[in-house]
Amino acid sequence: MPKFAANLWFMFTEVPFLDRFDAAAHAGFTAVEFAFPYAHPPHAVAEKLRRAGLTQVLFNLPPGNLEAGDRGMACIPGREAEFEASVDRALEYARALQCPRLHAMAGLIGPGADFQACEATYVRNIKLAAQKAAEHQIEILIEPLNTRDTPGYFLTKQDQAQRLIQLIQEPNVSIQLDLYHCQIMEGNLTVHIREMHGQYAHIQIAGVPGRHEPDIGEINYPYLFKVLDEIGYGGWIGCEYHPKGKTTDGLAWILPYGIRPK
Repeated sequence: MPKFAANLWFMFTEVPFLDRFDAAAHAGFTAVEFAFPYAHPPHAVAEKLRRAGLTQVLFNLPPGNLEAGDRGMACIPGREAEFEASVDRALEYARALQCPRLHAMAGLIGPGADFQACEATYVRNIKLAAQKAAEHQIEILIEPLNTRDTPGYFLTKQDQAQRLIQLIQEPNVSIQLDLYHCQIMEGNLTVHIREMHGQYAHIQIAGVPGRHEPDIGEINYPYLFKVLDEIGYGGWIGCEYHPKGKTTDGLAWILPYGIRPK
């Protein structure tokens, strides 16, 4: 049976961020993930998590300046000190939230960028993040994103992520397999799920093409959930989608999997 975590960056946006924990718990979720908690002190987020009785399963390192277009900085030469500071800040939150894994966004590269230099920077930075995280038994995740939603992103394919992990050579670095991004870039979701089993530690889902509920669009998620059960995947599945309407109105798809409103 799959285990689902509500993504509070995408879901329950009808209420302010700190109120989304209670909203997720009332909808029947037992776990959450989100992109960035940094607008709020660690203790404030931890208290909301504790009061709602939820498990925090994932969030991202600080991405840089989102408003200026940053989508992480791990691959960008010259920003190594900023990246290291972002790791330290994320670890402060992860310890407060008892969160076992962090996603390090790669960053954007321009058309004239030196790809080899960006790759070398990325490998060094993720290795550093992994070593710091290992001191707290925390895992670092890397995630390919599609180029339609995030043009210029450094990491876009599953085989690229696999090769990077071989270069990084840290035991606590794994892939974050987002089936929405993978479908747009590559398809062959069943093949990826089976052949990459053991290399990914977290999965995310959304409908394609609109990134709405997973029962909307071209992906047969009930079938993929059965495949995940067959191969023995025991990790979380993050619901990283934009509800078409009110979040709770679009949760009928999850009822067969044991999640019921309280």
